[in-house]
Amino acid sequence: MADSSPGNQSGIAALTAVELRDALAGGDLSAREAASHFLSVIESRNRHLGAFITVTAEQAMAAAAAADQRHADGERSELPLLHGMPVAFKDLTDVAGVPTTHGSAALEHKPAPEDGALAATLKAQGVISLGKTQVPEFGLTAYSENRVAPPSRNPHSLARSSGGSSGGSAAAVAAGMVPFAPGTDGGGSIRIPAGACGLVGLKPGRGLVPSGASAGDAAKLVVAGPLAKNAADAALLLDALVPFGNRPDGGYLANVGRAPEPLRIGLTLDSPWAASYPFEIETEALDALNRGRTLLERAGHRVLEAGIRYDNRYPEAFTAAWTAGVGSARIAPQREALLTPLTRTFRRRAQQRSAGKVQEALGFLRQFTTDTVAQYAQWDLMLMPTLAQTPRPIGWFTGGGHSGEPWPSEWPGDADEDYKRQCEYAPWSSMVNVCGLPAISIPVHTTENGLPMGIQLIGRRGSELQLLQVAAALEAA
Repeated sequence: MADSSPGNQSGIAALTAVELRDALAGGDLSAREAASHFLSVIESRNRHLGAFITVTAEQAMAAAAAADQRHADGERSELPLLHGMPVAFKDLTDVAGVPTTHGSAALEHKPAPEDGALAATLKAQGVISLGKTQVPEFGLTAYSENRVAPPSRNPHSLARSSGGSSGGSAAAVAAGMVPFAPGTDGGGSIRIPAGACGLVGLKPGRGLVPSGASAGDAAKLVVAGPLAKNAADAALLLDALVPFGNRPDGGYLANVGRAPEPLRIGLTLDSPWAASYPFEIETEALDALNRGRTLLERAGHRVLEAGIRYDNRYPEAFTAAWTAGVGSARIAPQREALLTPLTRTFRRRAQQRSAGKVQEALGFLRQFTTDTVAQYAQWDLMLMPTLAQTPRPIGWFTGGGHSGEPWPSEWPGDADEDYKRQCEYAPWSSMVNVCGLPAISIPVHTTENGLPMGIQLIGRRGSELQLLQVAAALEAA
C-alpha cells in the first residue's frame, strides 16, 4: 500500500475518479488512505461551502478498513467496480444508520433503518459513504437552502448558489471533497447544479437506472445519475448505477473515448415555460451556447436552428405532477409551520387538488411527451444552454440576504415569486424528465468573473453513451 504522507495525500487530489479507482483496485492506495484524504478536505472546506449536512467519518473509516481487508483477502478480479471509492449521498437518499433530513425542519431526523435503492446499489459496487449532502426542502427547488443547515455555496464564488436539488453533491465534487457523486434529477436536479458548478451532469433516460419504489412520483420524473469533473468519470459512475445487462458492450467507460458519428443537432431556445414565465437569456448563457456550437461544429457535427412548439398548458400540468408528493408527505400538524413558504404553499395546493385533476395533468403530460419526442426526432440531439442565467446569489430566489446560517423562522420572500425565478433560471430542464429522455450538461465556458457556464444536450432514448462521448470529445477540443 502507498504511504499516507502529506505528499501522497496531495497526490490523491490530482487523480481523476478513474485514476483513483485504478489506484485502489491495484493496491497502490488503500481505501483508508483515500477516505482519510477526502474527509480532511471536507473538514477544511465544508465550513465555508455548506456542501455536507452530515459527515459520517467514523462509519466511513470502518467501511474503508473492511474494504482494505477484502482487498488483502481476495483477487483483484473479484473486487467490486468501485472498490474503496469515497462518495456522498444527497440527504434525500436513505443511508442505513444515518438521519435523512430531506432538508426539512418539519421532520424528525431519525436514522434510516436501511439503505435506499441508490445507496444499496452503489455500496454493492464497493463505495464508501462519507456523509449526506445539502438539499432544498424535499428536493423541490433549483437552489440548496433550507432551515436545517447552512446553504450550499458555489466553490467558484462563495456568494452564489451551487444550484439544486443536488447542490451539495455538486459543490462537494467541484471542491474536491469527493471524486464524483450520484445525484437525482426530477426536474433538472443533476443538470442545474452541474451547470452552476462547472461539472458534467448526466440525467439518464427513464428506467435505465433502478430507482426503487416512489409513491410520491406519479409521473416517474426522478432518475439517478452521475455528477463528475469529466465524461470518463461520469461514465465510470454510470457503469456502477446501470445493471450489467443494460450497459453497452464493454460498459460506458470502455466506450466513452470513441468519437460518435457526425450528428445532426438542433439548436433551440424554445421553452415550455415561456408562455407563463417569459424569461431573458443572459449574455453569459448565450456565450456558452455559441462556444458549445463552435466546439460541436469543429468536431464534425452539423448544428442547425430548430423551432419547437410547446403546449401552453405545460406549466400548470407539470407543477401539479411535481408537487403531488409533497401534499401526501407525513408531517405532524404542529410542525407544518417549520416548512419553508414555498413548500407550505405547494403542499396546501396539492392537498386541495382533486385526484381527478392530478390524473388530468398526468394525461396531458403523456400527450406532451408524444408531441415533444416527435419534434425532437428530426434531430440526433437537441442543444440549448443549461441555464438562462449565471449562478444566482445565495438568497436570490427567496428575495432575501443570507448570513450563512440556516434560514431563520421568518423565511423571506413569496412562494410564487420564488417559483417564477426558478423557472426563469432553468427553463430547459423539466420537460426532459417529463419525456423520459437522457440529457447532459457539459461545461464549455467561463465568464469574466470566473463563473462556469454550460450547454445541455438532449438525446434520444438510449443515447446515454452518445451523450458522454460528445462530452468527452468537447473536453478534448
